[in-house]
Amino acid sequence: MNRATATLDRLVEPVVRTFTPEVARALINLRADRQLQARMDELAEKCNEGKLTSDEREEYETSIRFANYLVLLQAKARKLLKARERT
Repeated sequence: MNRATATLDRLVEPVVRTFTPEVARALINLRADRQLQARMDELAEKCNEGKLTSDEREEYETSIRFANYLVLLQAKARKLLKARERT
């Protein structure tokens, strides 16, 4: 595990410890609504074409950072539920 990953794990772990099974399931099922997904698709396309404004780039990069954090939390939630199933 590299240093950045280890640091991120340390930052996330206190949050994960608060998960109940219900919260973990809700987090795993969390998805962007249609309007937000359409906006992200639009920004992704503009990014690929090199046509983002500076405000759009900031919006897109912020959304990607949040999505990456959410994916990490969802993975931790899945791991928690799997561990509870074994006990």
